[in-house]
Amino acid sequence: MQEAWTYLRQIPLFADLTEEELKKIADLAITKRYRKNMYIFLEGEPGTAFYFVKSGAIKLFQVLEDGREKILHFVREGEIFAEVVLFDGGPYPATAETLEDTEVGCIRNRDMEELLRRNGEIAVKILKVMGRRLRQAQSHIRDLALRGAYGRMASALLQLAEEYGREKGGKIVIDLTLSQQEMANLIGTSRETVARILGEFRRLGAIRMERQRITIVDPEQLKAWI
Repeated sequence: MQEAWTYLRQIPLFADLTEEELKKIADLAITKRYRKNMYIFLEGEPGTAFYFVKSGAIKLFQVLEDGREKILHFVREGEIFAEVVLFDGGPYPATAETLEDTEVGCIRNRDMEELLRRNGEIAVKILKVMGRRLRQAQSHIRDLALRGAYGRMASALLQLAEEYGREKGGKIVIDLTLSQQEMANLIGTSRETVARILGEFRRLGAIRMERQRITIVDPEQLKAWI
């Protein structure tokens, strides 16, 4: 079985740390397992720990006033989430729900804070991750404000391809299973609109769809909508 510290090296946040430092972090991690469609934490609950995905997939979302979900981010193996609570000690700003059977590592704030006091390099890396997340959030807000539904969908598909895509036969398969409702929640529109847009993109030859998985066939066509 792979040792915990060698697994942590795969996470960008910890990739440059020494073996000794990684082992210290591994000693803090608690492994938890969840079935598909289970909540890891709910928006508004006290933020006591942050997490990294060892296997599986998670969506982070907020519930709008009208009851609709607004998906903020998808998290896959080797990525961390809920790291914002490490600094402000406030509640979780979103809900985390599993998209499939998932195993996560959990590190409590109080344990990590003590480690950060002894290792400034780890603190710097966490700040860099948070900066990247902030840029993604700003980009998403810009998309919602300035682009129509077709442009937002094209932008979302290209972003998903960049983060979760794998090349296959010269095409890019988005290695994430999403329902049309989840896509609608991601770009802020209705499921019916998503179905219509995906159908048009497929008719144009820009994408291919099979069992809720999307393959980007012609990214240039998608870029033309942005």
